[in-house]
Amino acid sequence: MFSRDITLNTVKITDLRPTQISVGLHEVQAKRHHWKAVRENENKATDFIQTHMIPVVLGPKSNHYIIDHHHLARALLEEGVDGVLVTVVADLSALSKSSFWVYMDNRGWCHPYDNEGVRRDFNDIPKAIANLSDDPYRSLAGALRLSGGFAKDTTPFSEFIWADFLRSRINQKKIAKDFESALNQALNLAKSKAAGYLPGWCGPT
Repeated sequence: MFSRDITLNTVKITDLRPTQISVGLHEVQAKRHHWKAVRENENKATDFIQTHMIPVVLGPKSNHYIIDHHHLARALLEEGVDGVLVTVVADLSALSKSSFWVYMDNRGWCHPYDNEGVRRDFNDIPKAIANLSDDPYRSLAGALRLSGGFAKDTTPFSEFIWADFLRSRINQKKIAKDFESALNQALNLAKSKAAGYLPGWCGPT
């Protein structure tokens, strides 16, 4: 069932299946800007694609389900990139659809929560990268980590956990109107004791 050796394949981005409902489009935009700078040099563009492999799980009907890098996949799709290099982490193609999603959920390989942080049915997970909805708080959480607000952590979907923490504390309109101001507020919140339970918390200093 599991790959003992790394298996690499090139898959069309339009054929990739998400395992979450939303992404932060602000973060997607940042990755698009990075790709635009990289693609000016053909060698750098090739190296980028080869070193940013997307981990997938083979599911029912042998579809490729992404378990990380949804933002990168969406960014490359919007930039007109046709295919990406994927690495197959596990082959669950023999499972029924219901058993597949239960297993994925138990392994922390899916995140069936919408852009308001509400858990939804597995059927609500979109079937295409292009259909992922926008969660502004996920963008804010991603920017918070990059700004040193919390450390990169192995906890699955840790940025979404931080997004839910910020969701009840920062006005969404503020994120839309003044992202930098919202980020500064998030940085202050990240130092508080209230955030102490969150993955990657760095403390008050």
